[in-house]
Amino acid sequence: MKNVYLLLAILGGVIPYLYFFQFIQLEGLNIPLFVESLFVNGAAGGFSADLLISSFVFWLFMFKESKMSSNPKPFLFIAINLTVGLSCALPAYLYAKSSAKNHN
Repeated sequence: MKNVYLLLAILGGVIPYLYFFQFIQLEGLNIPLFVESLFVNGAAGGFSADLLISSFVFWLFMFKESKMSSNPKPFLFIAINLTVGLSCALPAYLYAKSSAKNHN
């Protein structure tokens, strides 16, 4: 599974940025418009709300799990979540957790 997590982390980093770059090409680095676009209609708003809630739950899970010494610390993965997305941060965390488990 470790290699699957790595592949998914890479895909989860590349695919969202294809869309982000498309937005930036069309609209420039217009952060207010980007945030507004996340909730432009019910479908987009539903996906955005789901992603925000899922990200928060992931953060809580990582902080709880980080109390075990063999688990990765959450701060790097929160940064990845905020700058790339949950689709990269979650499999990257699972990859790091698998790697740490294999070294113990």
